[in-house]
Amino acid sequence: MTCSSDGICINLHRSMNFRSNMSEQIKFIIQELNKEPFNKKFNLISFDSLRTDILLQILNDVFSEVDSKMKMDVRAEDPEQMVLKSLNFLRILKYKPPETMEMSEFRQGLVTGEKSVIYHILEWILRRMPELKKRAYLAQFLMKVELPPDIEGDADIRELYDQYENVIEEFKEVHKQYEALKSSGFSTQEIRKDLEHMEEERDQLIKKIERLKMKVESHPNVDAMLSVAKSLREERDLADSLNRQKMEQRNALTHAEQKIQRLNQQLKELKLSSLGATPETLVQKLEESIKVNSYLVKEKLPKEMASQRKYISDLQKIVSQPALSHADLEQINKKIQDVNNEIHEFIENRMRNNNPIDDKLSLFRQQVSILAHKKERAAEDLNSARAQLVNLQAQLETRKSDSKGSEGEYLKGDEFKRYVNKLRGKSNIYKKKRQEMAELKTECGILSRTVDILQQKESALTKTLV
Repeated sequence: MTCSSDGICINLHRSMNFRSNMSEQIKFIIQELNKEPFNKKFNLISFDSLRTDILLQILNDVFSEVDSKMKMDVRAEDPEQMVLKSLNFLRILKYKPPETMEMSEFRQGLVTGEKSVIYHILEWILRRMPELKKRAYLAQFLMKVELPPDIEGDADIRELYDQYENVIEEFKEVHKQYEALKSSGFSTQEIRKDLEHMEEERDQLIKKIERLKMKVESHPNVDAMLSVAKSLREERDLADSLNRQKMEQRNALTHAEQKIQRLNQQLKELKLSSLGATPETLVQKLEESIKVNSYLVKEKLPKEMASQRKYISDLQKIVSQPALSHADLEQINKKIQDVNNEIHEFIENRMRNNNPIDDKLSLFRQQVSILAHKKERAAEDLNSARAQLVNLQAQLETRKSDSKGSEGEYLKGDEFKRYVNKLRGKSNIYKKKRQEMAELKTECGILSRTVDILQQKESALTKTLV
């Protein structure tokens, strides 16, 4: 075969490869549809000549095999509703359209029963039937209900939704346990064999016990020995129990000592803070502390929780949706650009109008926004400082316990000052000695060099005399 140009050859090869792939795809679909539970009797010619409504009905039959709730008569169903149900079902199954096909083209092909679209879906599902059945089953319990924004802030609804999410998490754990048991490999036959083996071991143990009883009963002091053995076992059990209680009491004592140290430290801090303080200043400090904590509990933390919940909800929506194609991303970017342009136009129109009242209101809003941001930053700094304080206190307790364990009681007050002065004196002595050693080393080097020079002169004089 010859080609008039390279481009024609490439197109011809591509067309041949596409037809070959299409033929293999149709063969696989026919092979699967002719099996249980579909029991069709198609061949290449009969399947390829199917009408659109029959092809869509076959697609729906495959859907209903994955999930029985999808079963319907496509001729009696509204086309738009049918396409919405199919798209939602494919989204649950995490189906991805061909990369070479636009999303709008894919939706249109699903409406019109385009063969390339239907064939691709059929092949994808028939190759993953067990996996997709499991996914469709789990989706009934794991696909969360989306709350409308107008009722999302309601406390009762929020509480019910939290309970709903907790039930979903419990279902996940139970399903994991079920899958683990299912894949553990235990079968009824193996369990029956294990039971038979355990019964044999039980019979052997019974026989062994009977033989030991016969040996023991022939002993003259059997009752006394059994009584002593029983007492020994009871005393050992009692000793183990006392050891456990001893360890528990030691741990409780350690915790109590740590708590006492912490309370003493708090007492010292309170005494220092109360020096020179009046009842009015103490009340003022308490009021300020209450205001800060109230702001954190009633305003800052609920906002952060709502923001995190919205972020998680957005992530769940993204995960549940099929992967976006390049065309979908371009369309979203275009919408974002259009919205940004509208915002800029709105701002320009407001600036052109230049209403003095609006200017004053915007100034007040800006000042309120600045104060709110300062308040949030101060709250964040306070939380950070509190966390740092807790961390430093924990480190201090650790250092104290380490110093106690290694050297007994740690030094306090005047003792620590005397210890520091003693160390400072030893450090000064060490520095002087080190300086003397350096001077001695220098003098030793000079003397060694002098000895070398004198030896050289001696050898030279000796040669001249000889």
